Amino acid sequence: MNQPAQETDAPSVWLARAGRLGEDETAALDQNLAIIGFLSVPSLDSVTTREEIDELVRQDQPETKTATRRNHVAQLFAFAQRMQPGDIVALPLKSAASQIALGRVIGPYQHKEVGGQRRHSRAVEWIRPDTPRTAFAQDLLHSLGAFMTVCQIRRNEAVSRFTTVLEGGTDPGATGIGVDGGTDVEEELNDGTIGQPDIAQMAHDQIVARITSRYHGHALAHLVQAVLEADGFKTLLSPPGPDGGVDILAGRGALGLGGPTLCIQVKSSTTPADVSIFRALQGSMQTFKADRGLLVSWGGFTKPTLQEAKQSHFQVRLWTADDLVQAVYRHYDQLPEEIQADLPLKPIWAMVPQTEDG
Repeated sequence: MNQPAQETDAPSVWLARAGRLGEDETAALDQNLAIIGFLSVPSLDSVTTREEIDELVRQDQPETKTATRRNHVAQLFAFAQRMQPGDIVALPLKSAASQIALGRVIGPYQHKEVGGQRRHSRAVEWIRPDTPRTAFAQDLLHSLGAFMTVCQIRRNEAVSRFTTVLEGGTDPGATGIGVDGGTDVEEELNDGTIGQPDIAQMAHDQIVARITSRYHGHALAHLVQAVLEADGFKTLLSPPGPDGGVDILAGRGALGLGGPTLCIQVKSSTTPADVSIFRALQGSMQTFKADRGLLVSWGGFTKPTLQEAKQSHFQVRLWTADDLVQAVYRHYDQLPEEIQADLPLKPIWAMVPQTEDG
């Protein structure tokens, strides 16, 4: 394929989703690809212009409204032509909602067979496939929440900030803009097509950011304890300092002696928990003769940890930041007043925009 060269002083940053429900995430990460939808649109290998792609989409989607078709064309053109080797790709994971896979494009557009079906794809080196969402400031999380399959992220010094995170650091924030400073979350493609924000994800990320700032270290274990007690457990919280491999012991019944008995370890770090932490919890379960274990890691888990945890599916549960926040939602009315005052929440109803993916 004859691709036009792109002259630029710095790489671009692209949001590239892997299925409306994350159905292509495993294939994308395992095969080092960015994979997008638009399944019925044929190969773009033989086309190089926006007009040629528009004709393909017009033939494929004759009944589609003009604005929607232009949106699809803009995304396909961006993926096949504007995205270049060296650019950064961000994939917010549905299968691990508290993590974002980060990598670099290393190859041209391909209409490649994936799982027995031809797919629009780009070769990607996934450098940090388990980056916690908490590594990013709020404004970039807003941009990552755009309801688009393919979207360029360029506001608020995005390139330098994504590069920092890709290299193992934490988002330093934009110059002169704080974490809660706000941003225009609608990321534009060149023809002016707009990606609408995922309002629910934006609100969720704000709550995660609040908990990150208010419940670090032992305070996060206290929040987990409150959630468990709201769920009917009697708990024993270890004091601050060395905990002997367990932060909370929990059981049912008036005295907390009924089953299932739980051994809980809580990690507030924003880095993914590795397999040694999981194994340490298993050892603590034996020491305390607990029926079940719960490992809470605010920064999520490494892939080896997730793989090993499958073997103990009926003995140990893993909670990420997203899991803990969902538990807070479920039991919010039963949480202590001081926690409700520190996390003032209320449910709302909102229209959900359609994902712009063919």
